[in-house]
Amino acid sequence: MTLHLDDVTLTYPDGDQRLTALDHVSLTAEPGTLTAIVGPSGSGKSSLLAVAATLITPDSGRVLLDGRDVAGLNRAETAAVRRRQIGIIFQSSNLLASLTALDQLLVVAHMAGHDMTVASERAKDLLDAVGLAAQADKRPHQLSGGQRQRVTIARGLMNHPSLLLVDEPTSALDTHRGEEILNLLRRLTTDRGLTTVMVTHNKEHLHSADRVTEIVDGRTRQLADW
Repeated sequence: MTLHLDDVTLTYPDGDQRLTALDHVSLTAEPGTLTAIVGPSGSGKSSLLAVAATLITPDSGRVLLDGRDVAGLNRAETAAVRRRQIGIIFQSSNLLASLTALDQLLVVAHMAGHDMTVASERAKDLLDAVGLAAQADKRPHQLSGGQRQRVTIARGLMNHPSLLLVDEPTSALDTHRGEEILNLLRRLTTDRGLTTVMVTHNKEHLHSADRVTEIVDGRTRQLADW
């Protein structure tokens, strides 16, 4: 799936004025590539990701998924797009404490109405793909930070998304575990033909990306080295 943000502007109420979070932003991400969005806190990174995820409707501009403008869809239609086409990996793993790693994935499939026998096999395959086949029966408190993040990535892939949106995947990890997560995202993007967009503040991790866009004060520019 190709993601294209076309001249997107997003503002928020700020007293009796409005604060511009995204200022005429354009961005394209292609299948099989990892696009990194880098910038300081408050630069608009999370707003950009939320618009791409159809969680927020921009004030103006278009959000195109394979050429289809989704910015103007109603709430039910955008929910269907997210459920069927978009995987979202938040900064916090938000795993349910009472569920095993396997069950974290199966809950997603159940909510989407999938056949649970088929879903169980897919969940096991995904845990194997992220290197956690042996931890399928463990609960979050029994997993390391890096392992919990891997469960979160597998969960984000459970419903066969074409577009994977990742928010600060290494923020709570040390350098070694963070590098492992980046390498995993890189491999999954290539092997599964995903369109992956990753928000990060750490420029040391940009070697994993095919394209890097910097955002400052809501305005973007592609870095020349990519």
